[in-house]
Amino acid sequence: MRKTPFAIAGSAALLVLSACSGGDQKTAADGGPITVEATDTGCAVSTTTANAGNLTFEVTNKGTKVTEFYLYAEGDRIMGEVENIAPGLTRKLTIEVPDAGTYQTACKPGMTGDGIRAAFTVTGGATRQADANTKLADATRSYSTYVASQSDALLTETRKFADAVKSGNVEDAKARYAPTRVYYERIEPVAEKFGDLDPAIDVREADLEEGQQFTGFHRLEKDLWSTGLQADSAQIADKLVADVTTLVAQAKAIQLSALDLANGAKGLLDEVATGKITGEEETFSHTDLWDFQANLDGSEAAIQALRPVLQERDPQLVSQVDTEFKNVQTLLDAERAGDGFKYYTELTQEQVRQFASAVDALSEPLSKVAEVVAQ
Repeated sequence: MRKTPFAIAGSAALLVLSACSGGDQKTAADGGPITVEATDTGCAVSTTTANAGNLTFEVTNKGTKVTEFYLYAEGDRIMGEVENIAPGLTRKLTIEVPDAGTYQTACKPGMTGDGIRAAFTVTGGATRQADANTKLADATRSYSTYVASQSDALLTETRKFADAVKSGNVEDAKARYAPTRVYYERIEPVAEKFGDLDPAIDVREADLEEGQQFTGFHRLEKDLWSTGLQADSAQIADKLVADVTTLVAQAKAIQLSALDLANGAKGLLDEVATGKITGEEETFSHTDLWDFQANLDGSEAAIQALRPVLQERDPQLVSQVDTEFKNVQTLLDAERAGDGFKYYTELTQEQVRQFASAVDALSEPLSKVAEVVAQ
């Protein structure tokens, strides 16, 4: 869960608002955006029914709390999400939903809890983009291979990190912490599709909900850099390995769409904007720039997989994305130290401002990728 938004301006309106708060239910008939009015107590979706295919939700936050919007399939499987929608802002989410069935929409004011939910029905059926377009099929296969390779490395390095924790070798565990996490940060959009696994592995102490156990990487980060190893640190390390093992198996089996890649590339930049730029992600170790680089790597991998399609449909956008990726990478390269990076606490306010500006500039063209892929 993140706190500070990157906004994508929205413009279209669709039908009369109905929704969780009542009113006549309408069906989207023209394939345009489905509008969502999110407040602190409501989640008004303009339709509860849509035809299968590419669906675009245009979410406006009219409340006072930062919110999120999700579309869930059966078993709380996340079909798509858009996070960090600040009050007064509008963001779009375009996702591929090729199968008929009953889904759920959800707004999460304050970005906590299960959200304000309502049933959402998808009718008919649609050919998957990857089945209709060989370049999109190649893109999803390429990215799936990337996810598999990063997942294997994540599990291998997590086991080594956990072993260091359990043996009480604090310096070795500290040295392994950031290099291990990069594999997770590169594939985080995929990890977030598996509900409770992501927070179990990656929850920050500041984001814990009432009654939630503090586990995962950041709990061990606190033990290593702040409190010292605790009586249950070894148990937390074993749980981390078990959770990562489950995550890796699920990540390799998931069927991704080209729009998952497009949304994931943008989502990784949001991760940078809302955690790494602010120093909120690695509160105890201050290894935020390792995560920053990993998020950038993962975003570039998604765009690289989509490149043949994007180059064919919007070469100017590709050029702009490449330029802005290079600009961000140049800033990161200037902060390298040995095999890694400077600690966040070593950055000046001016350097943080430069990073934020560069990420903002990259985020803008990345926000257009899903629209191009959905054509």
